[in-house]
Amino acid sequence: MKSCKIWNPLKYLHISRRSAIFAVILISILSIFLHSSGAMANAQQGDNWYVGKGAKEDTYYTYKIEDHETNQGQPFTMTIYFKDYNETGKYWNAPVFVVDKGKVLNGTFHLSDLDLTALGSSVIPPEMSPYRSAYANTIQWLESFVPKPGQSLSAVNWGKIGSIGGSPVNPGGAAKVTVPAGTFDTTLISYHKGVDNNIWVDRNLPYPVKAKTFADVTTGNPPIQYVYDLQATGQGQPPAPQSQIEIPKPPLKIQTARGTYIIQLLWDPEVIQVGKPTEFGIIFTGAAENILNEVRYGFKVTESDGTVLTDLKNQKADDGTGIQLLTFEKEGPKDVEVTVEAVGGTPMGEFVESSDFGIVVVPSAGGGATNTTSTQDQNTSAATPPG
Repeated sequence: MKSCKIWNPLKYLHISRRSAIFAVILISILSIFLHSSGAMANAQQGDNWYVGKGAKEDTYYTYKIEDHETNQGQPFTMTIYFKDYNETGKYWNAPVFVVDKGKVLNGTFHLSDLDLTALGSSVIPPEMSPYRSAYANTIQWLESFVPKPGQSLSAVNWGKIGSIGGSPVNPGGAAKVTVPAGTFDTTLISYHKGVDNNIWVDRNLPYPVKAKTFADVTTGNPPIQYVYDLQATGQGQPPAPQSQIEIPKPPLKIQTARGTYIIQLLWDPEVIQVGKPTEFGIIFTGAAENILNEVRYGFKVTESDGTVLTDLKNQKADDGTGIQLLTFEKEGPKDVEVTVEAVGGTPMGEFVESSDFGIVVVPSAGGGATNTTSTQDQNTSAATPPG
């Protein structure tokens, strides 16, 4: 008699129950993994920063900027107002005000949503072009490393400087920094190229809060490449600045474009008046501020419209100092250009370097000014500059 196998459903029910339990456990583990991965991704995304992150409609930012490539590194202020966002063009309409030595320039940047580049459609006057370049070279400089969607502020590095021997651009630790606009919790971004270069980033602001970087040179002390800090920020349209003549006070010190020399200009009396003699002192030093010897220089003074008042060549400063005596007979801003023609008895040849200084002549206390040419005395070498 053949045996009969009796089907036992309880046996298969037991197997199905084990499979179900296993499936529940597997789903639970997968759910936990996906949740953790999502949380990590969200955390990393929240840690990301890019130039433009945090930009909001109807907010403004004012910076004081010194750029080696603009006005020989002399400071100016720039206010950027994020007025509204153009959805069609994917850019910000941003009215911009620049104040340089009391002169106000204004225009409108169209700032790319990707990295706040000032697009070619921006509406600015020709005289504002150098400041547009300064914007790109300073507060927007990091865009080549962190365009949208950006990189993590805790990343090992953001990339390398493009020049030979370029250093990685490294996010560092947290740093609390105080500027005229207030105190901010930032991340220090730095790179080393001969010296340390530092940029302070607040993850909630579209531009860095502060920066100090140096030019790339092969010898000597590197000059400042750019320095800036946040002066003010707020909501609503900022008040438009008014042009006014700023009267500089001596001494003025400007490094030449290549960073080789530093030229100081002093004058006495401190207030330059029409019709009254003013004695100018010039001091020539190297990049390390060591006094230069056997200097020959040029001394050129022009009106703001370009009219040349005096243009002296081959002036002597054997001990590194020189004197010029001028009498101005017309009020207003003037430009003084001091050119280094020779050092140590060796002519500069094609590597002539210069510094430009702005001065202002005011009316004399006793009456109005007349439109005549200025007068000057030939300089003599001076052991001690006037003032």
